[in-house]
Amino acid sequence: MRKLTYFIACSLDGFIGGPDGDGSAMIRFVDEEFLAFLKEEHPETLPTHGRRALGCDDLENRRFDTIIQGRASYDLALKEGITSPYAHLRQYVASRTLTESPDPDVEIVSDDLVGKVRELKAEEGELGIYLCGGSQLAGALLDEIDELVIKSYPIVYGTGMPMFGSDFALTEFTLDEVRAFGNGAVVRTYSRKR
Repeated sequence: MRKLTYFIACSLDGFIGGPDGDGSAMIRFVDEEFLAFLKEEHPETLPTHGRRALGCDDLENRRFDTIIQGRASYDLALKEGITSPYAHLRQYVASRTLTESPDPDVEIVSDDLVGKVRELKAEEGELGIYLCGGSQLAGALLDEIDELVIKSYPIVYGTGMPMFGSDFALTEFTLDEVRAFGNGAVVRTYSRKR
């Protein structure tokens, strides 16, 4: 069974963006040390156009071969004219409003999202599924998430878009690993408690 991993950046107070979803304040923490970590441990989480700009488009996928993201996350790429932001992965976008994909390499999942994720998890393969965001999508898939990789940056939003846009649901995870960086960023990895 393949794992669904919610790999997400957040503030110290658990927000993945401001009230409008803008998380650009966190980008400044992707310094040389942090970028080296991403390239080494999670190269597939860098969008294809970013990989090309950084000269690391040739890096093999280490953890994931599939991505699922919400419409708002996908729209960030579309606003830049990029229709296939993760061309090095199989791409799925969860959306009830986007009826047709603007790119043949991006599949729209408009209904039975949980069923689709379960189908993807049941596939054979060593690499997992990268849940990119956003908040509502993570909330809808909370029961399917096997692993959390939380990149916490040393800023406080005060209010904004939470990591999980869902109703109250007490869900336990076990801490597997913590890695701290010189700029104050911390990456915590958790597994679903079974």
